[in-house]
Amino acid sequence: MILRKLDQDEHGKTRRLWEEVFAEDTPAFLDYYYFIKTKDNSIYVVEEDDDIQAMLQLNPYQIAIERHAYASYYIIAVATRKKYRGRGYMGNILRRALKDMYEEKIPFTFLMPAAEAIYTPYDFRFVYSQKIGEISVLSSEQDVESSLPETEADVEDKGGRHSEEIHIRDCVRVGDAALWDAENMASFFNCNFADRWQVCTVRDADYYRTMILEQQSEQGGVRLLFKGEQIVGMFAWAGEDGLEIREPLYLEGYGKIFADEVRKLSGDKKAVIKVYGCMSEMQPSFLASAEHPEETAIYRECVRKPCIMARIVCLPALFSALKADKEASLDCSIAVIDPILTGNSRIWRLESPEGEEDIRIRETEDSDGVIPVAELTELLFGRKTLKELKCSDGVIISDRLECELSKIRKLKRVFLNEVV
Repeated sequence: MILRKLDQDEHGKTRRLWEEVFAEDTPAFLDYYYFIKTKDNSIYVVEEDDDIQAMLQLNPYQIAIERHAYASYYIIAVATRKKYRGRGYMGNILRRALKDMYEEKIPFTFLMPAAEAIYTPYDFRFVYSQKIGEISVLSSEQDVESSLPETEADVEDKGGRHSEEIHIRDCVRVGDAALWDAENMASFFNCNFADRWQVCTVRDADYYRTMILEQQSEQGGVRLLFKGEQIVGMFAWAGEDGLEIREPLYLEGYGKIFADEVRKLSGDKKAVIKVYGCMSEMQPSFLASAEHPEETAIYRECVRKPCIMARIVCLPALFSALKADKEASLDCSIAVIDPILTGNSRIWRLESPEGEEDIRIRETEDSDGVIPVAELTELLFGRKTLKELKCSDGVIISDRLECELSKIRKLKRVFLNEVV
């Protein structure tokens, strides 16, 4: 068995294994992926019997943590040829990749798991739950009434506001994004949405150019709503295996136009279209079609599904990215246990003077408590409270440490909808 990181000019050698393990992916998508994404990613493989039998790919992303950018990696294409499974290849590759990321001082890495149980032994924990909704396109008043109870607001929506909706619709032009729209798309996100999230991928022009190409590889695109020359809404769509909508972002007042565009894309008057990565403020409501009042699209919030798992990589880098309460001073020490990245297994002192937000971290000798790295991930990303954490195995938190840790601003507002 040989475990190694491939040279850049060797990345294409892994395509055959991808095609075998992920047979659902189309040649068009893989053409895009191996032309665009593998230009700057890292690929680790296990070679046995003169061939690549297992792989793991790290796709680089800039991640905004509290509005500052940090390097990170999205783990993808973790695959082992069927005949060679059960030999520990995946664990060996994952540990090697984590140690290399630690040397780069990456705050955390993230992935979308095929199954949670695969990654929990390596101290990955869920940090982002994606809102998944659906838009139902109904073609009669009776269908509408049977689907949602009508309220006074809904009556107004279908009646008193209809002329206003038509006016708004007349002011908006719609079209799929071209590569030269990427700068404006980045500006639209960063001006209107970036400050809503404590953690999200950095949305620059390169990010949106890649998104456009990715959606096109899946027989879709990124649909833009313009008022004049200004973008007022956008969403990614794919038509490869039925219509799928991802990350709808639009300004207040343009929700019905978004729903109308989804209805037109579906081409099915009885369609139910999944919408992934909905904005948190979207609520179940009538979204009447301005162009076709006889047809009504209804948005329903269905589920909030755990979607992205993360693992702390370089603990000092992550703590340095966090913020503390400015109204109080922070001073405590934690013994962290990390069985894989042993450089994190230290006693760390956290300090932030009153009036400042930045956290300083250094090694020390005396500890106020003990927290394993997986449980620390759940705490810092707001997935568990301090009270809940104190009940976890291997966790020791003194009353003083509990008080001090409560002064750290938890990363609860996470927005990670990346697919590859």
